[in-house]
Amino acid sequence: MIRVAIFFFCLIFSTSVSFASGQVSPREKSALVDLYNSTNGDEWNASWDLEAPIDTWKGVDVKDGHVVGLTLFMNNLNGTLPESIGDLKYITELNLAFNQITGVLPKDIVKLKKLKVFRLEMNRIKGAIPTGVGNFNDLEVFSMFNNFLTGPIPETFGELENLEELNLSSNNLKGIIPKSIGNLSNLKALGLFENRLEGEIPAEIGNLVQLKELVLSNNHLGGEIPEEFGKLASLEILQLQNNQFDSFNVLHNMGTKQFLVLDTDDKSLNPRFKDVQFERTRMADTKFEDENENE
Repeated sequence: MIRVAIFFFCLIFSTSVSFASGQVSPREKSALVDLYNSTNGDEWNASWDLEAPIDTWKGVDVKDGHVVGLTLFMNNLNGTLPESIGDLKYITELNLAFNQITGVLPKDIVKLKKLKVFRLEMNRIKGAIPTGVGNFNDLEVFSMFNNFLTGPIPETFGELENLEELNLSSNNLKGIIPKSIGNLSNLKALGLFENRLEGEIPAEIGNLVQLKELVLSNNHLGGEIPEEFGKLASLEILQLQNNQFDSFNVLHNMGTKQFLVLDTDDKSLNPRFKDVQFERTRMADTKFEDENENE
């Protein structure tokens, strides 16, 4: 019994030392090293010393022996995301925005089921958004504006009940706006500016009673603005210009006093621009030019 007690004491002690020194499992460390190697880590603005404890690595947040956050915003990452990024299963925040990441999203990225914040905006990522995004049950922010994403907007976004911000502006997405978006009762900002979306705005958008910002300009949307827009009492920023809408009667009935920003192709609505910070709406106005886009 004494030997057993000593064994468990040593096990607990060694584990606590490991946590205290900022170490993680070999699998998680390997995933970080793969990211470093695949995105030209030696040339990052703030590089990693791979021999130092992991919790000293720039942008890596370690808690209880696991990587729970990875923030390498504007750090000159240049290359593709490794498939092994899916091994960071305890991560809650992934922010690799404003870099030069290329390629497609790894298929195993949908294994990051604890994610709350997913930011990959202002990169050069191509391909489709995986339907497995519905696995991100705790997700609050999904932002991939200004990339080269193609294909449709997955219906599975409608499964993310905690989502507050969805920004897919300035990509090459096609198809319709999924009706399932209307399930996102906590959504406060929806940005789909400058894509190739078509069809009508789904009436289900009227269910988004907490929505403050809706940016759908520069697409191929048409038909009438749904009557259900009248339910959007929290809406402050609405941009619909450069589409093919037949009627804006609902907006006339709503009036314009509630809006800080209102952009439409109906000049009689008198566009409004009050003192507002364009953190999301205008950030996507400048789109990357991809010399290989048609290859």
